[in-house]
Amino acid sequence: MSTLHLASLPVDLREFRRLAAFRGFEADEGRALHHFLSEAFGKSLLQPFRLMPAPKGHGATLYAYTKATEETLRDNLELAAPELLNALGTPHLALREMPAIWREGRRLAFDLRVRPVRRLLKPLEGWSREENRRQLKGEALRGPMKKGSEVDAFLIARLRQFPDGVPEDAGSFSREEVYLDWLAERLEGACVLDRQATRMTRFARDRVQRNDSHGKEAMSEGPDAIFHGELTVTNGEAFQTLLASGVGRHTAYGFGMLLLRPGGS
Repeated sequence: MSTLHLASLPVDLREFRRLAAFRGFEADEGRALHHFLSEAFGKSLLQPFRLMPAPKGHGATLYAYTKATEETLRDNLELAAPELLNALGTPHLALREMPAIWREGRRLAFDLRVRPVRRLLKPLEGWSREENRRQLKGEALRGPMKKGSEVDAFLIARLRQFPDGVPEDAGSFSREEVYLDWLAERLEGACVLDRQATRMTRFARDRVQRNDSHGKEAMSEGPDAIFHGELTVTNGEAFQTLLASGVGRHTAYGFGMLLLRPGGS
């Protein structure tokens, strides 16, 4: 098994955002970083990744997992454009090895940003936020969400369980609980999520820029959630694979990186 490294870079947000705007990526910082990291270090070598802005100021730290060596990454940097070096703080690239073996039963705390969505296996009747907006504007409605569409996991759960609207006595049904179900599914086989020790600390609906099924650029809105919690490793090899691949979709765009620290007893 290849050695997994944790890499870090100090990002100057002013330089980064200036370059992103110049390249036409100002609407989606995750997409900008995806392209800049690929150009500077090599395609897919630094992912999943997470940009962590400082509470105040114009700085941020980018963390990423990589199986590449520091020598390989620095060799690739020799071909990078100067503006990328300035924006990404590449002279200060730092790497350290992650554990080669993850002991089963080891408890870890985590910080995770995810995009909790599902691909529809069949059309889904119901109203999305986009449909409601179109209705209020008097625009033509698109009808059921199509097979293959990427849809907020909470919206799917709500429409399937409560097609006529969520009743007042819905009990524990909530966005956080639905997303915890989604997260537990994606950790299954590698580790067990401690639901009692895990909380959704941030939620937003963000617009991202991606290529559609026809290869054309399109904007789409979806969930953006951050979880702080704890987990227990159940399969060390599968857990290592999970770290390297990331959790959920859009792991090449700043989602899905499990940042770890020691867990509670």
